[in-house]
Amino acid sequence: MLSFELPWAFALLGLPFLVAWLAPEYRDESEAVRAPFFQRLVELTGTLPREGAVVVRKQGWQKIYHVVAWGLVVLALAKPVWVGEPIVRDTPARDLMLIVDLSGSMEERDFVAAGGESITRLDAVKAVVGDFIARRENDRLGLAVFGTAAFLQAPFTEDREVVESLLAELRPRMAGPQTMIGDGIGLAVRLFEASEKQNKVVILLTDGNDTGSKMPVRRAAEIAAEEGITIHTIAMGDPTTVGEQALDTDTLEMISNSTGGSFFLALDRTELDSIYTELDRLEPERVDTLSYRPTRPLYWLPLAVQLVLAVLLFNVMLRWTGVWGARGA
Repeated sequence: MLSFELPWAFALLGLPFLVAWLAPEYRDESEAVRAPFFQRLVELTGTLPREGAVVVRKQGWQKIYHVVAWGLVVLALAKPVWVGEPIVRDTPARDLMLIVDLSGSMEERDFVAAGGESITRLDAVKAVVGDFIARRENDRLGLAVFGTAAFLQAPFTEDREVVESLLAELRPRMAGPQTMIGDGIGLAVRLFEASEKQNKVVILLTDGNDTGSKMPVRRAAEIAAEEGITIHTIAMGDPTTVGEQALDTDTLEMISNSTGGSFFLALDRTELDSIYTELDRLEPERVDTLSYRPTRPLYWLPLAVQLVLAVLLFNVMLRWTGVWGARGA
């Protein structure tokens, strides 16, 4: 589709006619040649002497050329462009960080797989979270783990296969046997500092309680809330467990409530699967759509036509005046 970036330039089309109407004609005075026999010439020709004037009039083709040339210049000034078909690109509107507990208790075999065999808590997480990742086609995903310390596994990326493969490689105690929930949240906050997305979500999964994070859990949750990060917490395992492996549901509820998220308790794989289905509903995929039309400038075309016409006209005038013939002779 042809378009003009400066269509008001066409108002200049009438400028030469306005100048011709308002500006006086060009006049050039010169001294005449005095001849001693001038009176004799007057008597022989029978004409009366008077002031002389030579009016140079343009040929019709010259007038046409000037009109066309000015029209081409104005056309170039209007900046014609060819606008192509619209190109639409969908980009993720949200960054979603998965934080998985890799403490020693995640190797407990108290979950049942779909086939009926006993599996570890971490294996259940891998199966359910893997399906969850596969469904997040329009989110940038990140993966972090925590145990005695917190570690980043995958920065925010649209490559879901990379996140899935890194999730499959996780093993209990890889990050140490303890459960540093506060440090895991602190790591997520630091990662989100470089994010340009307005929608920031964390899904934190653990089966224990904080065992002495450098960053207190409550303070970590407050900072996350200040940064606009929503944290959904999932507690899995036996809530009746006591000691260092006790499931601290109160703290996990505090984290989710203070950041505007939701708290879930998963006692088996079926409940864990339903929780991630509910998270799909709570955090539907969001997409930013970018649409633009590629443009190609065409201002050079009228200028090229003008140049060709000028060259052709120059050659015609030379031939008409006999210059080419004189040179050939």
